[in-house]
Amino acid sequence: MLLLEERKQIVFYGNQLIKRCLTTGSGGNISIYNRKEDLIALTPSSMNYSDLTPEDILVIDPGGNIVEGTNSISTEINMHLLVYRNRLDVCGIVHTHSLYATAMSCMGWDIEPVHYMLAMAGPVVKCSKYAIYGSEELGRRALDALGNRGACLLGNHGLLAAAATLEHAFSTAEHLEYVAKLTCVTKNLGNPNILTEQQIQDVMDKFGTCSYK
Repeated sequence: MLLLEERKQIVFYGNQLIKRCLTTGSGGNISIYNRKEDLIALTPSSMNYSDLTPEDILVIDPGGNIVEGTNSISTEINMHLLVYRNRLDVCGIVHTHSLYATAMSCMGWDIEPVHYMLAMAGPVVKCSKYAIYGSEELGRRALDALGNRGACLLGNHGLLAAAATLEHAFSTAEHLEYVAKLTCVTKNLGNPNILTEQQIQDVMDKFGTCSYK
């Protein structure tokens, strides 16, 4: 079986998406790009994460062709492929429908540094304009909002986290959901105290994310 370890990781983190309340049912998707093998492991379309086995995970080439697997390919394949083609530092992608990050995307808000953990992704997490799911336009808008940062919001849709490993991408998605929740809570209380550019840069330097601009 091709990319067996990558498939196992995707099954594990797919279940973590449910356990950590970062999505429901089959919402969102996960992928890993093994650049040495030049193959991508990707969750299938419309399968609940709790039901996934390594055999259910698809293996595709960078052109989007199925190399191994019989399930329907994820509707967001274009978005994953665009990120991998344009971000050579990325080998793991997590797309979630987590409640507070998605709420912010429905408001068209960027996630600003109300908390220092935002520095996992960059000085700010940009929100893209809405595009229908599964479309090339969504992929282009996501890539533009992502830039060279670690995550972006997808307008009226959810969150995309991208990193060198799937573990890091998942951690980014989870921490950003916490920051998004803090944003919603503090905005309800009043005007949140936003960290300065230098304050968040200092944290990014400690985290090793200082390349995100």
